[in-house]
Amino acid sequence: MAGNGDMADDPALWVHLSNPELSLILGTNKVEGLFVYDLAGREHQRLDIGRVNNVDVRGNLVVASNDEINGLSWVRITPTAEGALIRHIGDTRVRRGAPYGVCLGLIDDDPVAGVTYTDGSVELWQARVTADTVSAELIRTAKVGSQVEGCVFDDSERRLFFGEEDHGIWSLDLADPSASPREVDTITAGRGLVDDVEGISLYTAENGAGYLVASAQGADRFIVYERQPPHKVVGAIRVASSEDGIVDGVSHTDGIEANSASLPQYPRGVLIVQDDANPGIEEDQNFKLVDWRDVERALSLPSR
Repeated sequence: MAGNGDMADDPALWVHLSNPELSLILGTNKVEGLFVYDLAGREHQRLDIGRVNNVDVRGNLVVASNDEINGLSWVRITPTAEGALIRHIGDTRVRRGAPYGVCLGLIDDDPVAGVTYTDGSVELWQARVTADTVSAELIRTAKVGSQVEGCVFDDSERRLFFGEEDHGIWSLDLADPSASPREVDTITAGRGLVDDVEGISLYTAENGAGYLVASAQGADRFIVYERQPPHKVVGAIRVASSEDGIVDGVSHTDGIEANSASLPQYPRGVLIVQDDANPGIEEDQNFKLVDWRDVERALSLPSR
């Protein structure tokens, strides 16, 4: 995203099921809208939908938190033989202040957006989607002590993870409407997490296996946890420059996306991370792709 300033924030991966080579990366630009890239990093499309901060995908549905409308913007992706048709299909205004972060999941096959706020609130909005329209209603609210941004659903385990930036990571039991958030890890525990706790994503594998990944922005690193409780810390990684020096290293990461989908270049999945400096701070911010096999090697993880 060429230019100076804090623009790039959060990525999400859409997988083209019949032709994974045509899969797309969606990245938010907090000034210009939603950018869409192919897997080679070439810009595919821009959607001028306002000042979007976070974005997530489930199936062919996309949601972005949008400061300009004080709400959520919904986008539909229609796969084609040549690629995809991407359309903005509607907006949902939220009731409290501007939404900060957003994630998208499925609860009982219904799409639900998790919406986070600077006051520590987390809301669940259930969506009703047709080919051309979307509507959503608030179905649940939780709250922690301070600013929350990154979140991710674990659909099959009926769990929501979210990050309180100056405190740590929480989980919320979606199967129990009366459940309160439970701590997964805290900054004070000293297991590698530092403030700000930013992007959070989930690498899923069969039979409930997989990993929760969080961006510890203040230390330029990523903490990897086991997907299942008690969410043991597996290790921490940094993303260095490429061996040939063409791609620089990653610092001060905000949003991330971990995905286990098999892609032509990344047969065991990919980790996509926002990079703040290229090369200077808040200069030409972008998103960088890491082969999940490199994560496995760095942390001695068993491959699928």
